[in-house]
Amino acid sequence: MEGFEIDIEAENKEIRKRYRALLRACKPTLQRGDKQEIRRAFDLALESHKDMRRKSGEPYIYHPIAVAQIAAEEIGLGTTSIVCALLHDVVEDTSITLQEIEAQFGKKVARIIDGLTKISGIFDPNSSMQAENFRKMLLTLADDVRVILIKLADRLHNMRTMEFMARHKQLKIASETSYLYAPLAHRLGLYAIKSELEDLSMKYTDPDTYKFIARKLNEKKAEREKFVADFIEPVKKILEEEGIKAQVFGRPKSIFSIWNKMRKKSIPFEEVYDLFAIRIIIDTPAEREKTECWRVYSIVTDLYRPNPDRLRDWVSSPKGNGYESLHTTVMGPRGQWVEVQIRTKRMNEIAEKGFAAHWKYKESNSDSGLDQWIQNVRNLLSSPEQNAMDFVDDFKMNLFSDEIFIFTPKGTLVQLPNGATALDFAFEIHSDIGATCIGAKVNHKLVPLSHPLQNGDQVEIITSSKQTPKEDWLNFVVTAKAKSKIRSSLKEEKRRIAEDGKEILERKLKSLKITYNTDNINKIANYFKYPSSQELFYNVAKGIIDIKNLRDYAEMEKTNTPGQSHFSSHVSGLVEKINKKEVDTILIGDDYQQVDYTLAPCCNPIPGDDIFGFLTVNDGIKIHRTSCPNASKLMASYGYRILKAKWASSKPNLAFLTGLRIVGIDDVGLINKITNVISQEYQVNIRSLSITSNEGIFEGNIMVFVNHIEQLEDLMKTLKQISGITGITRYEADN
Repeated sequence: MEGFEIDIEAENKEIRKRYRALLRACKPTLQRGDKQEIRRAFDLALESHKDMRRKSGEPYIYHPIAVAQIAAEEIGLGTTSIVCALLHDVVEDTSITLQEIEAQFGKKVARIIDGLTKISGIFDPNSSMQAENFRKMLLTLADDVRVILIKLADRLHNMRTMEFMARHKQLKIASETSYLYAPLAHRLGLYAIKSELEDLSMKYTDPDTYKFIARKLNEKKAEREKFVADFIEPVKKILEEEGIKAQVFGRPKSIFSIWNKMRKKSIPFEEVYDLFAIRIIIDTPAEREKTECWRVYSIVTDLYRPNPDRLRDWVSSPKGNGYESLHTTVMGPRGQWVEVQIRTKRMNEIAEKGFAAHWKYKESNSDSGLDQWIQNVRNLLSSPEQNAMDFVDDFKMNLFSDEIFIFTPKGTLVQLPNGATALDFAFEIHSDIGATCIGAKVNHKLVPLSHPLQNGDQVEIITSSKQTPKEDWLNFVVTAKAKSKIRSSLKEEKRRIAEDGKEILERKLKSLKITYNTDNINKIANYFKYPSSQELFYNVAKGIIDIKNLRDYAEMEKTNTPGQSHFSSHVSGLVEKINKKEVDTILIGDDYQQVDYTLAPCCNPIPGDDIFGFLTVNDGIKIHRTSCPNASKLMASYGYRILKAKWASSKPNLAFLTGLRIVGIDDVGLINKITNVISQEYQVNIRSLSITSNEGIFEGNIMVFVNHIEQLEDLMKTLKQISGITGITRYEADN
């Protein structure tokens, strides 16, 4: 690296120190011969990466050691995984082959490294690369779940050390992390890793909010610690008197979860009360776990009054990812609600280390929700036709959802995601039952297919051999399995109809004396703006395109109107320079040119916001804020369409639309005061104003035109000072 002197001796010393720390982390799982195996992997990685450096200038070997350490210490994986983590970049980045790995470390290690290498492979740039990438990663689940666990460790270390990367790369990696990897860590029960991934993603996608909450948390730290100590003291005392061995401590909530609460409830930081949770971890033998958890619950609720609506019992019915815990919310000594989590040491290890710990204790719980979930993923992946983006969307939706428990008429328990309908239940029982379902009885009462199920419902499915899946079913099913089977069935039906359409079109073209060949079919599909010939055939069969439309096409061909050129030249025309220098305020692309764009209405960017460009298929380049609710999905799924963008010097006479959500106590003249500040004091135009008042509480959504972020922040500060206003936030969409 240029610019500084490299001290090889100091680096070698540091490498040895990090390697020794790794061995200490592996100690709990080490067996005879394991140390030598890890040493051989380390030596090979060290030799292979010896001339490589990270963006920070550090030796590359620091990265595989750190990934191996996360796998050992934070996920609890064993020797095979440590070896694979040390070697995870060797095949991809160096001349070492998979065959050499297999010869030295065996088939199992080679197979896992092959899975890790495939994840990093480059796929067809015209498809959604990241979506395809993610799907291929999940294919390895069918083979060995350790591939995904090591990938999560790799991603976590990359996120922890991302400050030296280019800004656009930081945004892409952070978005992909929050969109896919954090939910995956959640589903595999790695809660600590999931929270850290979310926080680190937010640090790069919304740095201002992240720093603001971090600063506020720091300011209140001493006060919070005092409150926790006062709350814990009487609990500890009674536990000791009762002879219950337990650790009791306060755990701060993550920055991301605090921000989520502020956003969902439209409240300022000061009004988020549950900034921490109290955790009680009991040391007790397996056969007494449930009894002891409820005993501790009884002690806590004798001391502090519980909120009856906030009891969550995942001890009797664990979550699908193996999570077990009792959660209750109680009123603390200073009149503030406090969440208390009660669990045993075994339950805590499963909650912290997820999948790996779950497997360690597997004998006691052989048919767990986690096994079931992995089986579901395998079934989902076995549907070869599903579009990669549909797959990722369906899969992601099922990653974060909480479970509900439903019973069959014979009393068998079925786990479904929260919000599942009677039709989801039918598909969960069997694909054929779902496909022929016409209704259901929930608790012996007849309900439609779209009926949302509640925890503890007993469901009986009614079927008919005449029933087939319908398009509108996709609007209300929530499970990935149901969506996948419905889409697959509809595709089959569409293909059959398209076959009929093909014959009809052939006859119609013959009557118009147009030759039926591939070139003409593609031209006709382009003319009618259909993405494929199958769509064209389908619409012919449905009667949407008839002989009159085809005659119009034939006329156009005769006069040689260049109608069909519109579609193919559309994308290339998007990036041509345009001469709108007097109004352009955004520069786009690697060389920051002035090109045509529109501002995305989902987040209404204004000068000063952190932004990026997204190349759409039909609407040109759209500019989004990096903190836009859709940003993580766009960057994670369509990274190749993301363009750099920055504000040029903003023209004061240009106004940009943005939204404000105002909450307060309803009072005479409050609306007048608000509009006066906006229109008179700040000379800002209001585009729309919607107000609701309910039992003395006032809520208003106001769309205003501002010149830049500083003006907006100043306006919000002044509005907040109006008597009666309790909260004001910028909101994303114009709705």
